[in-house]
Amino acid sequence: MATPKTFILDTNVLLFDTSAINKFGENKVFIPLVVIEELDRFKKDQNENGRNARYFARLVDELREEGSLVKGVKLANGGTLQISILREPATKHAGIDLSINDNLILANALYLKEQGEECVVISKDINLRLKGDALGLKAEDYETSEITIEELYSGQRNFEVDAQRLTDFEQNRFLELSEEEQKQFYPNEYMIVHEENNPQRRQLGRYFAKKGGIVPLIKSREGVWGIYPKNVEQQFAFDALMNNEIKLVSLVGKAGTGKTLLAIAAGLECAITQQQFSRVLVSRPIVPMGRDLGFLPGDVNEKLGPWMQPIFDNIDFLFGGQRANNQATSWDELINEGLLHVEPLTYIRGRSLPNQYMIVDEAQNLTPHEIKTIITRAGEGTKIVLTGDSEQIDNPYLDSLNNGLVYSIDKLKNVDIVAHTKLQQGERSPLSEIASELL
Repeated sequence: MATPKTFILDTNVLLFDTSAINKFGENKVFIPLVVIEELDRFKKDQNENGRNARYFARLVDELREEGSLVKGVKLANGGTLQISILREPATKHAGIDLSINDNLILANALYLKEQGEECVVISKDINLRLKGDALGLKAEDYETSEITIEELYSGQRNFEVDAQRLTDFEQNRFLELSEEEQKQFYPNEYMIVHEENNPQRRQLGRYFAKKGGIVPLIKSREGVWGIYPKNVEQQFAFDALMNNEIKLVSLVGKAGTGKTLLAIAAGLECAITQQQFSRVLVSRPIVPMGRDLGFLPGDVNEKLGPWMQPIFDNIDFLFGGQRANNQATSWDELINEGLLHVEPLTYIRGRSLPNQYMIVDEAQNLTPHEIKTIITRAGEGTKIVLTGDSEQIDNPYLDSLNNGLVYSIDKLKNVDIVAHTKLQQGERSPLSEIASELL
């Protein structure tokens, strides 16, 4: 039987995942009182951190009924939760300033280690983990993902068949798969079906789990809102974006691969031209890159302008750059008529969004809990598209694996109303492509 461990949690772990105390099995979870004090400073905030701080306070208050938190109470998973005041280690380490909260957390860990407990400090703060290492403590990041970025589901693969099967697929527009072959694929996985030993002869398709075979992609001779796919990956993306049976689409790719442009073009085509949805709702999290701009003057639309401008740039491109010429734009009319709506994700909690084509841009800056909140807002007939670059994180508590975009891709890949595509080929400009690869 493994020796039970003691996990000391930092404040940022509980702000990131309010149910973190239940993720450590039959071990002890120790929360220094200074962490509770830090959470208390967040509770009045009207953002996700404030909501998480309030939720955790209610959770701990319920556990208080089970017994003394100072002595430790049993958790549902068989572990123990203990919340206690500062315990100074017997060995005073030079350079530890106990007026700093991070150092108080480490001091608690040192004390518990001196008592013979096998301690692990869990924090999303890299500097705290570095200080923990310097003090001889085991310090780890709080990981929600069990995969590496290389193992992340790409949503597409090559599928080699003999010449006759490829001919049948071309003629019948359906390629039946054996039960053994079907076990290899995820629902709505995209295929480059090519002849064995002849990769130049190929057809593109999508694994349709309900029929047990591969079907050809949806194509539009007139393009999608004037946009034509420039590579195979964009063809896969348009198929997922235009298929109304697929209710959740995730597009991952570096800058310049066309994620946002394709999503908005498909949304306008489906909602405005085909009238399959009541409106297009485009949103993105408000997370600054670099130094925050601070207070911005003006009404709510003027305040949101800098955050929403990348979305308006894409919409303006789709409508032919009318705004650049100071003309009244067609998309202004769509906004006035309620057919196109652009807003920050701040206002989405508590709402129900039926029959909408909803695009969430920069979804890699959302936590798994925030992604869950967004997807659970989907009402009857709503389609959600998540776009983002998992390597370009602006949220200080997220990384390429524990963000909400990657979390949703990994957890939902077996669902038959979900599709995913990874875009790798840059199409913005030769300069953009060079910068993405070399800088």
